[in-house]
Parts: sequence; C-alpha cells; structure tokens
Amino acid sequence: MSGADISEAESLVMQQLWKRSPQTAESIHDALGPDAGWQVATVKTLLNRLLRKGAVRANKDGRRFLYEPLLERDQWLLQESSGLLRRLFDGRIAPLVAHFSRHRRLSARDVRDLKRLLQEIEDGR
Repeated sequence: MSGADISEAESLVMQQLWKRSPQTAESIHDALGPDAGWQVATVKTLLNRLLRKGAVRANKDGRRFLYEPLLERDQWLLQESSGLLRRLFDGRIAPLVAHFSRHRRLSARDVRDLKRLLQEIEDGR
C-alpha cells in the first residue's frame, strides 16, 4: 500500500479514522459529510476504494461494517512528504523552506521551531 495512492477525498476519510476507530460509514459521514457536501453513499464509495487499496479493513458488526485503518498516519505522512520533496525540490528540504521564506509563508513561530529543530539535529538528538 502506497500512501501516494490515496486521493485527497480518501485522505479526509483516513484522517477521520486516524482520529477514532473503528467507525461506521454513517459516523464518518456525520463528521465529514456536511462540510464536504457528501452523501453517505459517497463515504461508502471512498471506503470501498480504501478497502481495495489495503488502507483500511472492514469488520462486520450485525448489519453494518466497522472500518479501521491499516495504513498508519506516520507512514502516509512520510510517503506524501517524501513524494512532494522529490517532485518539487529534488528531494531536498532546504529549497522547500527557502521557497516558503521567499513568499513570506513562515511565521515567527515557524522560524523558532525550525531553529530549535536544527539545534536538536546538531546536538545529535
């Protein structure tokens, strides 16, 4: 299972399952549907796609199914972020940070956090 195979809509369903699982399609719809403008059938379609991709599993619970993630959020984040870096910045982080810096997209908090992370890396943590 490759995290890059997950569409943006499917990732919203995964995010909901990573927050709490197992869940029914109806409970996922209740959490996401109104904002996304989705019907329960849309959520079920997305869940079926995720099942075929091996990202989730479904367990029968009476007349309904309970869904839970098989793909871990950290694994998906690493795959997605690595793919982004490869596609846009030749796999390098510094050009990404420089890009955001040039376009004034780094807040003072971001700069503090980056400095702290760099210090931790230099300290060998």
